[in-house]
Amino acid sequence: MSQGRTIVIGIVTLAIGFAGGFVLRPVIAPRQQTEMAAAPPPTAAVSSEARGTQYFVANIDEARQVVAGCRDGSVRSGECATAEEAIIKVEAQERRKRFLGN
Repeated sequence: MSQGRTIVIGIVTLAIGFAGGFVLRPVIAPRQQTEMAAAPPPTAAVSSEARGTQYFVANIDEARQVVAGCRDGSVRSGECATAEEAIIKVEAQERRKRFLGN
């Protein structure tokens, strides 16, 4: 009976501790406030993100140029793999159309 009482007391103590931590968190570690006026507005024209496979499927000529640049060593980015994948997909679609006669 004494061991059961000890377990219950331990669980209640932990619950109170967790609740106290959640309540006191803003006081212990307040959020850092940033000024929105100091941040420059995002620009839509500049994109450092690599273009996706869907883009290269729609623009297959550009995908071929990127792959050629990757083989030459003049282009080094994450676009090499996505452009190569787009070329493979487009060629597979063309082969499928020729095979099925559609």
